[in-house]
Amino acid sequence: MSEEEKPEFDLNKHTARLLMNEPFFAGLSRRVDKRKTTDIPTAGVTVDPKTAQFVLLYNPDYFATLSDKEKLGVLKHEFYHLTFEHVTGRKPEGGLTREDNMCMDLAINSHLIGELPDKCCIPGQKPFEWAEPGKSYEWYKANWQPMDNSEGEGGEGGEGNPTDSFDDHSGWDQVDNTENEIAKERLKEAIKKAAEEANQAGSWGSVPAQCRKDIMDRLKVRVNWEKALRYFVKTSQKAEKRSTVRRINKRFPYIHPGKKIKRTAKFAVSIDQSGSVDDEMLAKFFSALDKLAKLASFTVVPFDTEVCEEHVFEWKKGKRYKAERVRYGGTCFDAPTKWVNERNFDGHIVLTDMMAPKPINSKCKRLWVTTAQYADRPYFETKELVLVVD
Repeated sequence: MSEEEKPEFDLNKHTARLLMNEPFFAGLSRRVDKRKTTDIPTAGVTVDPKTAQFVLLYNPDYFATLSDKEKLGVLKHEFYHLTFEHVTGRKPEGGLTREDNMCMDLAINSHLIGELPDKCCIPGQKPFEWAEPGKSYEWYKANWQPMDNSEGEGGEGGEGNPTDSFDDHSGWDQVDNTENEIAKERLKEAIKKAAEEANQAGSWGSVPAQCRKDIMDRLKVRVNWEKALRYFVKTSQKAEKRSTVRRINKRFPYIHPGKKIKRTAKFAVSIDQSGSVDDEMLAKFFSALDKLAKLASFTVVPFDTEVCEEHVFEWKKGKRYKAERVRYGGTCFDAPTKWVNERNFDGHIVLTDMMAPKPINSKCKRLWVTTAQYADRPYFETKELVLVVD
């Protein structure tokens, strides 16, 4: 087959094979969209500003020139950027510099020596002889030694020396705070699931022991339920975009107008009226709900074995609502689920002790909010998100 007849390289068809012996990275890969593009010369992981989902952009022509070993090295390099939280972490004031980008790559490539294409930043190799392998981005930044002109600082590198990060980091500064906040929570969940899958497989592949320890230590940190609730609300929002000359188009400044994005969402909040949902828990939840009222609209739906229609109300921000029960029956989750399914909601939040049979399926995203006492021994198993109010 001639060069012209060769099909364009499709990374999606090769990822599973390349990551066959890398359970952790394979787990991350399943949660990252992969898109081919010729807008960048090599590859890069970023956040889609429309969806706050992680995306691996890759140039198919570049990947077609690499060996399988190098393809795997590039994939692992990009997924390490996610694992080390380079994409979603706090950026230096004024944005990332070439030095920042190279320091991030040095931290990653310490674990990928001998696996990457030419012209990558490798600790201990020219022009980074000063850089000790196995250090963090912060260490390389603090101990940075400027390169002279022959080594590429401000010009072309000498004798094939790396002069910059080999992959694309340009989109990291273009994600606004809202998308970045959502992406952070998504990343934590993706890393958690990838770690669980690696543990179940009995292997983390080539991930070093210290990296595994750092990842597992982060996963032990208790989730802030109010932040997680905020994340659930934000990820359920629908984006309405319109052009505006008041915002600069980051890709085509002063040529095309910018975009203004308005996000809205409509939620049903079902409150279990059984005695186990006490006034203290309800008060904490109402306080959190009021903070989120500017992000979405909430319809509060009290229920026991049926929905208490006469006490359904629309939440008004800043208004004081008495945290009290209005019914005293048993619990049936089908009742509020049917009520919500018959209406147009973007999400369904259920405050409950979870002590009732498993409900019917919800037509919209559903979140369960309970206490540690009940979360540890729920009446039914669910793959839906469960938040613990402490």
